Amino acid sequence: MDILAVIPARAGSKGIPRKNVRLMHGKPLIAYALQNAKSCKMITDIVVTTDDAEVMAIAKIYGVEVIVRSPKLAEDHVTLDPVIHDAVLQMEQKRGHAYDIVVTLQATSPLLKSQTLCQALEEFRKDNKDTYISVTNQAHLSWGKGKDGFFPHYKERVNRQQLPPDYVEAGAFHITKREFLTANNRIGDQISVYEINGTEAIDIDTIQDWVACEQELRKKRIVFRADGHRALGMGHIYHCLTLAYRLTGHDIMFVTNKKYPEGYEKLKGSFLPVHVIEKEEDFYRFLKAFQPDIVVNDCLNTTKEHIWALKSLAKKVVTIEDLGEGALYADAVINALYPVNCPNPNHYVGAEYACLRDEFLIQTPKPFSEQVNYVLVMFGGTDPLDLTKKVYQLSKELRLENPGMEIHFITGSGYHLDENIVATQEEEQIYVHRDVSNVAEYMAQADLAFTSQGRTVFELAAMGVPAIVLAQNEREQMHDFAQMEHGFLNLGLGSLVSEDTILSTFQWLVHTPQIRKEMQELMLKNNLAKGTDRVIDVILRNA
Repeated sequence: MDILAVIPARAGSKGIPRKNVRLMHGKPLIAYALQNAKSCKMITDIVVTTDDAEVMAIAKIYGVEVIVRSPKLAEDHVTLDPVIHDAVLQMEQKRGHAYDIVVTLQATSPLLKSQTLCQALEEFRKDNKDTYISVTNQAHLSWGKGKDGFFPHYKERVNRQQLPPDYVEAGAFHITKREFLTANNRIGDQISVYEINGTEAIDIDTIQDWVACEQELRKKRIVFRADGHRALGMGHIYHCLTLAYRLTGHDIMFVTNKKYPEGYEKLKGSFLPVHVIEKEEDFYRFLKAFQPDIVVNDCLNTTKEHIWALKSLAKKVVTIEDLGEGALYADAVINALYPVNCPNPNHYVGAEYACLRDEFLIQTPKPFSEQVNYVLVMFGGTDPLDLTKKVYQLSKELRLENPGMEIHFITGSGYHLDENIVATQEEEQIYVHRDVSNVAEYMAQADLAFTSQGRTVFELAAMGVPAIVLAQNEREQMHDFAQMEHGFLNLGLGSLVSEDTILSTFQWLVHTPQIRKEMQELMLKNNLAKGTDRVIDVILRNA
């Protein structure tokens, strides 16, 4: 069965001058149609019909036959039917035989995938239809206008998903049997539609269409690898979610280990796609099938072998807070938390790479208060040392000299709430909030905070909340941002800090407003607002 693909490409585009030959994401627009046709092995011959010398030159570069369109067929009012008919007649004369099927491929549909075209042709060959028209389903509540006014095209108002299909011609491709092709027609008696997704159906007609297609072609496939659990905490999960939400327009996939349910449940609740693995070999197999452009590995202390394995399966590998040997071999290492004395050129180090969630970028820090009326206590998503309980047991003593003070505890989704921690003691003005959706709202009311030494310190700094820091583990103690020079009073490893020290430190800060004011001023001097933008730039750069 002989199949001819005809690609019409006229010179006279007025909306976007030189449209067919302008570079779209590094290639002439018409090149996408040429490549699709050449990659579909069922197609016997390909021809471009044009009156444009630049189009002719590009077609020859791709090794595709060219037919010079007559001026009469290149006029604005001429439809595609006579153009395609003329191209088929000339090709049949050159080849000395007739074709069985004619495919019209538009040069202005760069997002059409070659596999979609091939699947449509394969289905057409097996079907008994005369013509396939590419369409997209655009079911919406729509209205018409008659002589008596406007009227609905629907019987009842329902959600879009419940509406019957409403197929709109996409123009990406048109397949018909040769016998039905004339100078005035390309449609046979038995017609069917071939549905393609809305992205593949985009036809370049306006500047807005061009911009949308360029954005789609720039889109990257990005895999985030992170775990969250009681011992490790949830910081890695929250950090990757912050980045993923800012990478709208790219294909995002999370990979997490099923033995850590806290992290998996948080990712599942984000409504982003999640793939579950049991061991790292599963991760490698997944990457081989998914074929990502970028892997963002937010797992600690990588090995050289692991990074090399990732680099063999992705174009770019980025690691986060990686102090392992593998950091030397990653394409980029983002390290907002740990000090690195002699970083390699691929290291991006310091608080300027801290990633704040959107809520902290739109919330306004509270003006300084001489009185401490609102205390916030938060020790991360899992709080492995149970520092929440340690401070909770002191909460009544913390309030002894401050009867008007409220103390608010925020616990994460992975924290196992102790039965002795009462959710609300309103008469004592002690409150416990579990897994809140907008932490910045609470920070915006706080005059003083207790926190661990993870990424929450960046959030408190952004909100200008003076804080007492208790580290969860020795590795966390290495985070060098939570020090007095940035507005934090760091007491060290939480398990070694006595109750007396916590109480005396707290009372000292309550009664020294000048110190708290200096702490707030030091916090607000940090340039944290653009950190996520900087990290996104590193992730996407040269990918």
